[in-house]
Order: sequence, then C-alpha cells, then structure tokens
Amino acid sequence: MNSVGNLAMAEDSGAGRIAFIDLKAQQTRIRKRIEARLSAVLDHGKYIAGPEITELEDLLAARTGASDVVACASGTAALIIPLLAEGIGQGDAVFLPAFTYNATANAVILSGATPIFVDIDPATFNLDAEDLSRRVDAVKKAGSLRPACIIAVDLFGAPANYEKISKIAAADNMFLMADAAQSFGARSGDTAVGALAPATATSFFPGKALGAYGDAGAVFATDPVRAERWRSIRWHGTDDARKTSVRVGFNGRMDSFQAAVLLEKLAIFDDELRAREKVAERYVSALQEVCTTQSHVPGSQSGHSYFAVRVKNRNQVASQLKARGVPTAIYYSTPLHKMPAFEAFAPKGGLPNTDAVASDILALPMHPYLSEAQVEYICNAMTDTLSSLE
Repeated sequence: MNSVGNLAMAEDSGAGRIAFIDLKAQQTRIRKRIEARLSAVLDHGKYIAGPEITELEDLLAARTGASDVVACASGTAALIIPLLAEGIGQGDAVFLPAFTYNATANAVILSGATPIFVDIDPATFNLDAEDLSRRVDAVKKAGSLRPACIIAVDLFGAPANYEKISKIAAADNMFLMADAAQSFGARSGDTAVGALAPATATSFFPGKALGAYGDAGAVFATDPVRAERWRSIRWHGTDDARKTSVRVGFNGRMDSFQAAVLLEKLAIFDDELRAREKVAERYVSALQEVCTTQSHVPGSQSGHSYFAVRVKNRNQVASQLKARGVPTAIYYSTPLHKMPAFEAFAPKGGLPNTDAVASDILALPMHPYLSEAQVEYICNAMTDTLSSLE
C-alpha cells in the first residue's frame, strides 16, 4: 500500500489527519484576538520596547514567582545573556548535558567558556547528578579550568533534579542556570519553572508549548540586581538612557509583535497545558508496558512540550507509524559531543547513557488539539507496530 493509502487508514478510522504539532488549530481559536493585538502595535508604532513587552514580562513573573523576567530575542539569547552578566568566559568550565539542542553548547562557546559534557540519567533523560559530580571533581583535579557554571536542561518539558544539582553548584560556588526551552509551565513541588534556579532561560520558538510567530525568548530571575544587568546586555550593554555602553552587550531584544502574540497564547496556556497533561497520561497508561516512557523527578510536573519514548528498531517503528498516518520526530539522534562543531570537547570514555538514549529515542505527536480518537489511534498504532516487530 502506498503512503497516501496508509494515511487514509488514520482518516478512515475516524481519527482524521494527525499533526505532530498543530499550530493551525491554535491559531483558529485565537486569531481574531491576535489580529487585534497586532493592530494595536501598528497603531502605537512602538515596534521595539512597546508596552506589550512590559505586560508580558509582568505576567510571566507573576505566573512563575520569578522576581523579574527579561524578554529577549530568542532562547539562545536567553542563554547567552546570563553567562555574559556573570562574567563567565575564558578559563571557565560550564557543565551541561550532551543530550540537548545545540543552542546550549553554542551559548557556552560564544561566551568564551569551555563546555564540559555530562551524561544523562537514562530514565529521566536529564542531567545525571552523579556523573556531574565526577566531572566537576575531574576538572578541579586537572586544574586548567575553573568550575564556573552548570546548565541543567529540562528535556521534553520535565524539570531536572534541581535539588541535587543545586547542592553540587553551591559546593563550588558555581552559577546555576536552567535551560527551560522545553519546560515552560512545568513545576517541581510547589515551585514553577522560572524560579528553580538563579537564571532560567526559555524559548518561545513557534513549536514550543508557548510559542511566538517568530524567534523570541525570556530569562527569569530570582534576583532583581541580576535582571537589571540582563536588561542592559540585551540592549547593547547600555545604561538606562540607552546612550552609553556600560558593559559588553548585543542586540538581544524581543520585538513588540512577538510579545503581542505571546500575550494571547498565554491567556489560553493553562487550558492547553491541561490538554497536554491528558494526552501524556493516556500515552503513559497505554504504552508503558510496551516501551520505555520518560520518568520524572518525584514531585515534579512536566510541561509536556514533547512526548518521547525509547523503542527498539526505532527507524522501523517510525517508518511503520508514518505508513499508518502517525508522524514522529527524533530529538536527538546525534548527541552534542558527536557533532563536528563540538567534538573537540568530547569526553574521554564517552557518554554511554547519552549514546544509548540517542540511539532509540522517538517522539510522538504532542499538542493540545489532539482528539481522544487520535490519541487512541496513536496508542493502538504504536502497540500494534511494536508487537509486529518483536
């Protein structure tokens, strides 16, 4: 049967065409409100530093419990800004997982620091605290770099183990950052992502759970003094009058149009988060016996930006699911320490857990507009496919 015929299997079942991420359904829901917001920007003409920026920052801070939020141009800018503000650069070691998007490592190298790749926990897919401790000790013993910073990544929306990682950072007075590009809306205990580390960087790339219609990001602070430095850096390092450079900075601003879009998406975010949670719960219930689902730190709640599982014969599974009309994606088939740009920083002995997870990870459709029929179809297709390959 050809691919068109197989796609019809999903549609004929009553599930309809399944999207991996469905931005069209979301836009249909709020398009008129977004258009009104964009028209307001056109009317006031403050395309940079418009009132939407402050409104968004205030709402994000109130939601997360952060002392301040600094809107910026992208998730990558959100990573670079705190590193520059802390003076992290040449001679400094920054510890980060190799199982993440390349932006995390790029930010470290662009700041002038040296990335030290850390293995992951094969159950949570996040930074492994024990391996982190070993690598910090190894850097201290070697003596050529100063342990300066840890960047924990909340992969697929699940918060890393900040209780353990914070203790490791404090022991050597290291700066702790959270790369929350995928975890906006998540929590650890009673604390929201955004207030789990001194600096939290997030991305509002269109495909994120809270996404703009272009590049955008934000940095969440627990210290207002730090936030003031970040605001300066995102505006070329200038003073409050924006005329004199008082530190090195760059053009890291978010534009008013993106803030306008985000404000309307934020208004429906809680409803969408509940829908994501419902999809994730059904996936786990149906699939945990046939494949490996992501574990979460006890007491934490994922933002469910993505839903990834570990499967044998991944490529065959993905191919058969595609034939059935179920789209999939791989995050990430090549870990950072095996990419040409970063291979000079590959640790001796490798990262066995990272390599193992990268070899069999597979992401299923995850968005708030999946119908119950679609979720059931995906679960059944996944179960049938895995059974056929045993």
